Amino acid sequence: MEKSYLLQIIKTKLSEKIQNFEKLIAETRASNNDTKSSMGDKYETGREMLQQEINNLQVQLNEVLNQLNFLKTFLIKPCDKAEKGAIVKTEKGLFFISVSLGEITFENQKIICISPESPLAKAIHGKRKNEVFTINNINQKIENIW
Repeated sequence: MEKSYLLQIIKTKLSEKIQNFEKLIAETRASNNDTKSSMGDKYETGREMLQQEINNLQVQLNEVLNQLNFLKTFLIKPCDKAEKGAIVKTEKGLFFISVSLGEITFENQKIICISPESPLAKAIHGKRKNEVFTINNINQKIENIW
């Protein structure tokens, strides 16, 4: 499995998310400015709610920016154990220990991108091919690692 292509797909998806958040923040700020200029002090609560929405979007944007920066620390190398940067195949599916992005399709396969801090990544950390791990009281076997 070619990890450099997989990483490029993830970086592209994260970049798209960043653009969407920046657009939403700009639109929300614009509507906040419209409210200020046309409604007066009577609508202070509405402005505060818009500001909270901007703050919420900013937090989400910062998280995606942090994920993108985290990917820049990756060394693309073959892995023989479950660790950051490994693609792990279990009986339940393929998992890429990278960033929490959810499911993506790569080379006609569904791969779930998980954070190294996720419960699954912690459960398999350091394990090798054919080893068994337990998560949610269910035993699973690692079938392969790239």
